[in-house]
Amino acid sequence: MILLAVVFIYLIMVAQFQSLKSPFIVMFTIPLAFTGGLFALFISGSEISLIAMLGFLMLAGVVVNNGIVFIDYANTLRKEKGLTVKDALIETGRTRIKPILMTALTTILGLSTMALGIGQGSEMIQPLGIVTIGGLVYSTILTLYLVPVLYMMMNRDRT
Repeated sequence: MILLAVVFIYLIMVAQFQSLKSPFIVMFTIPLAFTGGLFALFISGSEISLIAMLGFLMLAGVVVNNGIVFIDYANTLRKEKGLTVKDALIETGRTRIKPILMTALTTILGLSTMALGIGQGSEMIQPLGIVTIGGLVYSTILTLYLVPVLYMMMNRDRT
């Protein structure tokens, strides 16, 4: 199911960006998210369960948001304002870091009660919150560093 979700996410982004490069850069954030989710499960002592797998599925959809926001704005700056790749990435970093951090933080804070397991019967869905929070924290931090690097490497020829 996760593999099918990743394929559909990629196809939707290909249609949106009308390119194969930009969606590939965004899709690079998914392994980062899964790594963070697995690390969070390990630290919390939770096991990989069906509920945790649903967390990974949800994480695949949520985490590409940060990459899409970043790449789309960089593409827009290059197309409409004629900026070079480097200038577009610097401007994108300045203007889009706040929305990226705010959306990740609100999701993390919203799922914190689920991850803490507060309330009756909450221990059943606790791995979903742990996976999502761990994946979002790890991927958001690394996305802000790796997505610009990949973007610059893949668009080096058209500066």
